[in-house]
Amino acid sequence: MAIATETQSSAAAALQPSFSGIHHCSIIVTDLARADHFYREVLGLKPIHKPRTFDFTVLWYQLGDQHVHLIPSSEADAVSPRHMALHVSDARATRRYFKRLGIACRETTPIPGADRFFVSDPDGNLIECIQWLRPYDPEENAPPRDAIP
Repeated sequence: MAIATETQSSAAAALQPSFSGIHHCSIIVTDLARADHFYREVLGLKPIHKPRTFDFTVLWYQLGDQHVHLIPSSEADAVSPRHMALHVSDARATRRYFKRLGIACRETTPIPGADRFFVSDPDGNLIECIQWLRPYDPEENAPPRDAIP
């Protein structure tokens, strides 16, 4: 096994691309019309045109500076903890909104400085709704210095 030298690490860092954020999230759905209703009407995402070069079915939505893409499939994606998280300005009001629509809200492990919960789309894809009450502080969440790794 080769160990990277400082010179190799510096060279690799010089070649490393600059990643600036997440552009889109693709979600597998089994019923495109039902999913379109959920993402457009329930979540309020704005539909946008897919690239005209795409000769396959996919729905695109604008979400802030990012996109959400719905990809149809004959089978639902495996249920897992994989999810996307949406910023909300008022988590309590968002919970009430979903409950009025009959959409279950699932509480989860707390994060200091945040109010968050999960909902699922009609195919069971998880969506986290998170309100940051203050900026996330990784140092506040670091293990105690005397903790055993």
